[in-house]
Amino acid sequence: MRSAVARKRATDGPDGILLVDKPAGWTSHDVVAKVRRLLGQPRAGHAGTLDPFATGLLVVCLGQATRLAGYVMTHEKVYEGEIVLGVTTDTADCEGAVIARRPVPPVDTVTLERVAGLFTGVIAQTPPAYSAVKVAGQRAYDLARQGKSVELAARPVEVFELRLALLAGDRLRIHVRCGPGTYVRSLARDIGEALGCGGHLARLRRLRSGRFRVEDAWAIPELERLAGEGRAGEATLPADEALLDHDCAILGTPGREAFLHGNVHSAGTAVRPAAAARVYGTDGAFLGVGAVDASGRVQPVKVFRA
Repeated sequence: MRSAVARKRATDGPDGILLVDKPAGWTSHDVVAKVRRLLGQPRAGHAGTLDPFATGLLVVCLGQATRLAGYVMTHEKVYEGEIVLGVTTDTADCEGAVIARRPVPPVDTVTLERVAGLFTGVIAQTPPAYSAVKVAGQRAYDLARQGKSVELAARPVEVFELRLALLAGDRLRIHVRCGPGTYVRSLARDIGEALGCGGHLARLRRLRSGRFRVEDAWAIPELERLAGEGRAGEATLPADEALLDHDCAILGTPGREAFLHGNVHSAGTAVRPAAAARVYGTDGAFLGVGAVDASGRVQPVKVFRA
């Protein structure tokens, strides 16, 4: 049986988190493939897709940190972009086919504030037909590309903050702070419908994912330069940066050994019950993720090897 403990191989590249500023025209997979080559790390994956036309922060997990991608995906996200009013596309973005054109009514700040309020809080949102949502085991975008009708059910998402501003040429600026699973393309589509003219998302940039900011991300040419100098690993952040908003537990030597072998042990410090806490040894080494029960015992969830 394969061990549940992640074993680091000498041939692996760096473990950690890499923040990339994704350029327009690249898929998220394109970025991951580039990172694998530049850093010599075959184990790499992103923590939240950006559409090809979108730019901005793509969090790439490397090595053992790929096991933490699920935690990063639950982070709230911040986006900014532009909506074109009066033009509806089948993808709800600028890359789709135009399916309707309607005149744009007069729009003022008061109207935009009212409409923004309709899409703030916990809302029922229908994903775009061209999305990765699965329908009967198939991706919705695969069915849509085959010309098949795609009926997706609305699902609850949370929008913490939504700001709209008028731009020239029947365009709106949109700023969104939202929870996981929110489609900004759907927001653009639905905002256009609420204004009575339809619309689509013409530009999108991810500014933040949890604590990670696009200002701290690396552009592809910068990563290429570092790789050419043999310094690409310097761009990575420690793996535990993905969990800084979680509580932490510290284990002494007996607890450390127990944790690394998949066994439960009491934490050496007081820690609140948590489904996922960062676990460290007394030397500060990150050991992985553990679940803490009411009595302070730490159950290994994801164990990292040095």
